Amino acid sequence: MKQTAVEWQFEQLFNSFEKFNNRECTFNDFLIRNLEIRKQAKEMEKEQKKFFFECGRNFQLTGEGTFEEVCNETFKQPEQ
Repeated sequence: MKQTAVEWQFEQLFNSFEKFNNRECTFNDFLIRNLEIRKQAKEMEKEQKKFFFECGRNFQLTGEGTFEEVCNETFKQPEQ
């Protein structure tokens, strides 16, 4: 799976702090950006919960393979 919501949020907050620390944005911009990051991370977490719920449901229904294999089969990414 891709980066978790927590990993993404940490990375974004760290980058936001670096910009503020380097005086690339105002304190107000820093606060606004961090609120946006928090909101987006919560949405990502909600999507990740849906993903794992579906994987668990399909894993329970099929009873075949590992949980990870069922997740990969359930949510195959189209080849590019």
